[in-house]
Amino acid sequence: MKHTKIKELLSGTNALQEVNVKGWVRTFRNKQFIAVNDGSTINNIQCVVDFENTPDELLKRITTGAAISVIGTLVESKGSGQNYEVQVSKIEILGDSDPEKYPMQPKKHSLEFLRENAHLRIRTNAFGAIMRVRSVLAFAVHQYFQERGFAYVNTPIITGSDAEGAGEMFQVTSLPLDGSAPRNEDGTINYKEDFFAKHTNLTVSGQLEGEAYAMALGQIYTFGPTFRAENSNTSRHLAEFWMIEPEVAFCDLDGNMDLAEDFIKYVVRYAVEKCPDDLKFLESRLLEEEKSKPAAERSEMALLEKLNFVLDNNFKRVSYTEAIDILKASKPNKNKKFQYIIDEWGADLQSEHERFLVEKHFKCPVILFDYPAKIKAFYMRLNEDGKTVRAMDILFPGIGEIVGGSQREERYDVLLEKMQALGIDEKELYWYLDTRKFGSAVHSGFGLGFERLVLFVTGMTNIRDVIPFPRTPQNAEF
Repeated sequence: MKHTKIKELLSGTNALQEVNVKGWVRTFRNKQFIAVNDGSTINNIQCVVDFENTPDELLKRITTGAAISVIGTLVESKGSGQNYEVQVSKIEILGDSDPEKYPMQPKKHSLEFLRENAHLRIRTNAFGAIMRVRSVLAFAVHQYFQERGFAYVNTPIITGSDAEGAGEMFQVTSLPLDGSAPRNEDGTINYKEDFFAKHTNLTVSGQLEGEAYAMALGQIYTFGPTFRAENSNTSRHLAEFWMIEPEVAFCDLDGNMDLAEDFIKYVVRYAVEKCPDDLKFLESRLLEEEKSKPAAERSEMALLEKLNFVLDNNFKRVSYTEAIDILKASKPNKNKKFQYIIDEWGADLQSEHERFLVEKHFKCPVILFDYPAKIKAFYMRLNEDGKTVRAMDILFPGIGEIVGGSQREERYDVLLEKMQALGIDEKELYWYLDTRKFGSAVHSGFGLGFERLVLFVTGMTNIRDVIPFPRTPQNAEF
């Protein structure tokens, strides 16, 4: 008999019919009530067993975590908490779960404990909800760009270039690491003998290759894994994460800001519409968690209120220069409450500054633009003032920067001069310079770290909790 998803059963369309449920036991009470979940929804379905006519040996095997198959009649529930339940006529244990050893018992577990059991944490309500929301958001990303005629481009994961110029990259090599790798006369490793005959790394961004494709397809997007060998043990950093990077030809910074705002609102709205039960659960989870925090550290808004705050407000557009003036004059800066005091133009803004602008000053999402050239990447278009670039960052409540983008430098001579000044090898990036030699045009794009988006939409506070198996310094388990 074909089994039916619990999500469908709870809609009641199969009422009074014989149904087959397959899933995992969450709880088993009074030898009678089994709460079963199959991952299709955060809600369990109650299966009621006639324990007097069920062998004791079978009842003992109905334990938390066990996989079971139930056949029975779907009826309206007499108990509170559910509309429908299954009156069991047949039950089969598909996979036992030893209650003495199974770590995911029906009680509250710390997030740290769950990270240590990342292969099983998905069996909890919280992680089931987070991963369903993540899946829906990923679909919304593709739907948004596909509906608007963007081409999906798969940029290389193994690359010879460092798009950000940050140098914090994972090296890729097939050479032996026992000291026997071939060497040049000066003692350095001879990468000409390596698999790719050159020094290669895992990508930090698909942007540069994306630009090349935008200059022929008009508008493209990438959505794939990126890697940073940054020894950063914070709640906002991962060594492996997913990036969404659109690039659009014939688009300036204003068009880029319009696109980013429209895109974010679309995917957030999609998640709010498609995941009401999961978001409602995550909201109550967050409220519970915040009760243990001091009042000053609690969120001013509940989760759904925060999401609607983004949907209902136009993003405020503010120049970097104006933002610096606001921050310099702010109370936390004057009273030295900021960890990083703002005392001059040119400072790189920290998360505390970004959150002050969004949450305290403007009270809406903020797009900062026209940053100092010295603190931004080489490929951003230089403004006429010679000291700022056409860069933009989108700042969100509770999270700070969620998007970084820019109008790209389309002028060959200016780009070459910037690369030379920063010591970036023009021979290595000859192909990138070629896109400025042959039919160059104004173009723009941005990058959005997918996990930061999932973090915001789910209300979680640690980025390690919104990716299935987090990769962080000293941790590549599972």
